[in-house]
Amino acid sequence: MTKRSKSYTADAKKVPEEALELPAGVAVLKSFDGGKFDQTVEVHMRLGIDPKQADQIVRGSVVLPHGIGRSQRVVVFAKGDKADEALAAGADEVGQEELAKKIKDGWTDFDACIASPDMMGLVGPLGRILGPRGLMPSPRAGTVTPDVANVVKEYKAGKVEFRNDSGGNVHAMVGKMSFENDKLVENIQSFVDHIIGMKPNSLKGAYLRGVSICATMTPGVSIST
Repeated sequence: MTKRSKSYTADAKKVPEEALELPAGVAVLKSFDGGKFDQTVEVHMRLGIDPKQADQIVRGSVVLPHGIGRSQRVVVFAKGDKADEALAAGADEVGQEELAKKIKDGWTDFDACIASPDMMGLVGPLGRILGPRGLMPSPRAGTVTPDVANVVKEYKAGKVEFRNDSGGNVHAMVGKMSFENDKLVENIQSFVDHIIGMKPNSLKGAYLRGVSICATMTPGVSIST
């Protein structure tokens, strides 16, 4: 049994049993004891998909209107003009063979990995390292692209990737506890709307089963949809 802190236990008593409208839910979340650091706010969505069916995978990325409250570290596999454009757009590291070797040796200190299509022969073998960490570039996520500069800018502006887990749930960071209430509401609503718009055509029955929000060290708050 997980032992909870006094502040967590006190916060849990503030959580209503019923699901709340999003603005009210954010207000409850913001009333929690923030501790000594600016906690990350997350949204968790329970979906009625079958994760074992390839045509029901919910995966992609979305740019949140107010970012996520921190600068994301972005690496890019590109060469020539594409490499120069990626650096100019704010990429933290751009490379080819040397970057691949660095990752093979265990370096994964970044939040997003982008590759131009001609680099996938080099990037492909890194899948066993990047895949489990959710960092493997893919066309579906928009991280394999000829327009590397624009995608770098999107991640720097607050783009987040998502992919359902084995239980059919989708999770994402959507800001910080220090955000103003209305900005958190807009970020969360933007993410939820995006996921709702990705309902697989093959799905039978209810798609959205539940939504909750929480911060790094707080209880969850159920949100009505």
